[in-house]
Amino acid sequence: MSIRKGLWRGLALAFAVASAGAAQAAGGYFAMGYGPVARQMAGATTAVTGDAFAGASNPGKLVFAGDRLDLGVELFMPSRRIERSGSGTPYDFHSVSRNSLFLIPEGAYSRQLNDRLAWGITVYGNGGLNTEYTDTTGVPGSNGNPAACGAAAGNFLLGCGKLGFDLTQLVVAPTLAWRPTPRQGLGIAPLITAQRFKAYGLQAFAPLSEHPGRVTNRGYDIAFGLGLRIGWYAQPTPWLSLGAAYATRTFMQKFDKYEGLFAEGTFDVPENFNVGVALRPTADWLVSLDVQRINFAGVNSLGNGVLNTLTDPAGRPLGSAQGSGFNWRDANTYRIGIAYSWSPRLTLRAGYGYGARPNDDDINTVSFNMLTPNQLRQASVGFSWQLSEDHELHGSAGHYFESTYRGPSAALPGATEKIRPHVEMLMLAWSWRL
Repeated sequence: MSIRKGLWRGLALAFAVASAGAAQAAGGYFAMGYGPVARQMAGATTAVTGDAFAGASNPGKLVFAGDRLDLGVELFMPSRRIERSGSGTPYDFHSVSRNSLFLIPEGAYSRQLNDRLAWGITVYGNGGLNTEYTDTTGVPGSNGNPAACGAAAGNFLLGCGKLGFDLTQLVVAPTLAWRPTPRQGLGIAPLITAQRFKAYGLQAFAPLSEHPGRVTNRGYDIAFGLGLRIGWYAQPTPWLSLGAAYATRTFMQKFDKYEGLFAEGTFDVPENFNVGVALRPTADWLVSLDVQRINFAGVNSLGNGVLNTLTDPAGRPLGSAQGSGFNWRDANTYRIGIAYSWSPRLTLRAGYGYGARPNDDDINTVSFNMLTPNQLRQASVGFSWQLSEDHELHGSAGHYFESTYRGPSAALPGATEKIRPHVEMLMLAWSWRL
């Protein structure tokens, strides 16, 4: 197959994912994993090969991928319930998010140019900010911005109408990898990123913004950005492989329609890095360990405190560099994965991940994070079935365990707010060795 045909295949994958609509809806800002192998092993694949998704985790692995095409789709099923109590007002009520079913495609292609060079393209998504709460107080005139809402009943954050965010983040990662020695790979992948976003029901915050007409209910807006991921992979012995990767911060354009909502009007993708080791105690077994760190706090729209604007609206208005954010701190995630070759045609895999929430449970954090649930623990199981010499079928099921996040309300001091999210996932993928 020519390089030109391979490029067109990669572009076709990009358009397929871009047209899919909503991306991740809950379960953290980054996905559990990218590609059929990672989704089976809870993302513990920095030092594990097996598909062409190197651009999403470790570009250095690409020289060990061979010529292949991997296409997958995930059925993503989040459940999120928010509740407030103790305010002594009509704002003590609960609401369940209506967005509970998403179809998320992804794809990757790799091509070995010669014994030392390989190129490919990976298309994947990030998310975590998709919620839609439709319940209100039911009391006419109970909203926090009558100038915008009239006599409408107030929603959970004192605006009117349905409340929520919708963020779709698409990453296209063309990847080039080089094999400096027979057992090592170095790779680089530009992260060409597109975001689509809308917010609704946040009318109560508009008077606190430096751009009050660009806070909420403006429809979808699109922004583009660029980052870079580099990676190293090595197989020093037949029973040991190592991997490490680093992704820069992806600097995004402003959301012009929502520059009065996010700090500085932007929603950059934070820098992150991951390291991994994989052990093969026998020919049939593999055990992998990964650690990932995401530096959320370096992005103002994520790291600024909720109270920044609420306590100083004149000096730190919403949308300014010091305006309110989600008060997320830098976070680590730890993952373990296992794989067992049941037969020459069947491989079974499983994985487990744990990471502390990037958000605290104090008054400077909780209220905004009702819109951005994050789970602590995740697990997955899956299989790969060799259909023929060139074709393989993959399937997996994943679960983000239910946990309750609660704390004091910034919107209504003295009240307590909580959210109880969990997620179920099903994945089906197909691989073609070219």
